[in-house]
Amino acid sequence: MGLVHYKVILSYNGSEFAGFQRQKDARTVQSEFEAGLRKIGWQGKSVLAAGRTDAGVHAVGQVVSFHLDWQHSLDDLRNALNYYLPRDMAVQSVEIAPDDFHPRFDAQCRCYRYQVFCWHVRDPIREVFAWRVWPKLDLKRMQEAGKVLIGVHDFQAFGSPTSEKGVTIREVFDLNWQQDVEAYAFEICANAFLYHMVRRIVFVLVKIGQGEVSPDILLESLQTGNLSLTGLAPATGLVLKEVLYS
Repeated sequence: MGLVHYKVILSYNGSEFAGFQRQKDARTVQSEFEAGLRKIGWQGKSVLAAGRTDAGVHAVGQVVSFHLDWQHSLDDLRNALNYYLPRDMAVQSVEIAPDDFHPRFDAQCRCYRYQVFCWHVRDPIREVFAWRVWPKLDLKRMQEAGKVLIGVHDFQAFGSPTSEKGVTIREVFDLNWQQDVEAYAFEICANAFLYHMVRRIVFVLVKIGQGEVSPDILLESLQTGNLSLTGLAPATGLVLKEVLYS
């Protein structure tokens, strides 16, 4: 059969990873995934991925591709990989991709989810996958404030490009908050994101929801390119939910 280009959907608990990208002397998603691939005959130099999540960030819809000479079914490939991958990582699906497919450059939309819960005392279990905040949040205030971010804007106030000469203009297609008692889920979809962009947006919206800053801070930041409020939402609450292609 020869080398075939495979596309997989990968999920992982990012708690014990120093991010996605391979790093010297650090446990990363890429290094662990490639180690599992080598055990089933992969001889490539590097897999390709839709996004390079930061340390502590989780994923349920990371897209990874690689070329492999595999003589069995797609289900067998998924099962073989999951046998060798660590417990905090798993392949959800496998399909054959066009030979020129690139999970990062071909992506049309990326969706992230951020989980928050309001509680007055620490909760060590829930805090593995969510940011605990207090005092309580005003859902309507956050929802209305966030609408100004939808569309094409220069988001330099909220993050930095991955390269020195990279552009900071991005298009946000949609964002919304959902509430279930004291738990809140924020979802945002865009053509691409700057480094720390989602976590900085969440931090500002939470402060707006707590009444610490005015909603006007978002429009002012887009217009001036500067954000007067410093801080990032913790990585633990962030999940790469889905990557969409045409």
